[in-house]
Amino acid sequence: MRARRLIRAAEAQVGVTTTYDGAYRKIGFPGGDVPENIGVCTDVIVRAYRAAFGLDLQRLIHEDMVAHFEAYPNLPKWGLSAPDPNIDHRRVLNMRTFFQRYAQRLPISSRPMVYRPGDIITQSDGKTFNHVAIVTDKLCWSGKRYELVHNVSRGTQVNDMLFAYPINGHFRFLPPPEAADMPVAGLKSYLRRARV
Repeated sequence: MRARRLIRAAEAQVGVTTTYDGAYRKIGFPGGDVPENIGVCTDVIVRAYRAAFGLDLQRLIHEDMVAHFEAYPNLPKWGLSAPDPNIDHRRVLNMRTFFQRYAQRLPISSRPMVYRPGDIITQSDGKTFNHVAIVTDKLCWSGKRYELVHNVSRGTQVNDMLFAYPINGHFRFLPPPEAADMPVAGLKSYLRRARV
């Protein structure tokens, strides 16, 4: 049920977010967003969690980076000396680190049905391409794997790209409603107790 809510919230962005645009923009905090007709792959995830569960990944990632900046990648090209709530949650490497720290970590496999509806996957070519997507409940044409909902250069779309790039992260993050307003400091122990 919760997985379905997350998927529907992500799919609702199809036809709305029609352009891939990762340009740096100053946005509000918390609850900030770029214009809904543009975005990147991470924006699909942030918007879906807000719409489905009222959970603000912008706030959570920023709070965790403020407390544990050294745990997050800080690529020289980013030039950061401190967290930046305008962009941190829009970077795949930061989102992946957050999920590694707080979500249920699941096996990475070449078996397609290991990836279940509502799961989050991250992908990388090992160079400059990093990506994040939500596994949907729609089977691809072959019936052997689920399609993804994501923004990979052409706006939010649903298609068969599970194995288009190497998978380097597989997570399940379906927190209960009471987690929405919780500070990140208490989130990990709460989720561990709730077995999310």
